[in-house]
Amino acid sequence: MNSQSGRQFLRGSVEDAFSRNGRLLPNGRMVHDMYLIEVKKPEESKYPWDYYRIVSTIPADKAFRSLSESSCKLTKKN
Repeated sequence: MNSQSGRQFLRGSVEDAFSRNGRLLPNGRMVHDMYLIEVKKPEESKYPWDYYRIVSTIPADKAFRSLSESSCKLTKKN
């Protein structure tokens, strides 16, 4: 990855099968929405792999430590 594409990636968001509303912080941490999930009862499943129900979505800014709270020395201003 060249520096131009790296900067573009840092400004962009990540949307894929594993993360929603994802973004990469300057300290390298990937933050994204998290989910509180409940396992369904067997009779509630309607098709194969239908095991879970999303109870609530926790926004990325609530699920992860903020950049200002980071202890990473690379992001600290001198």
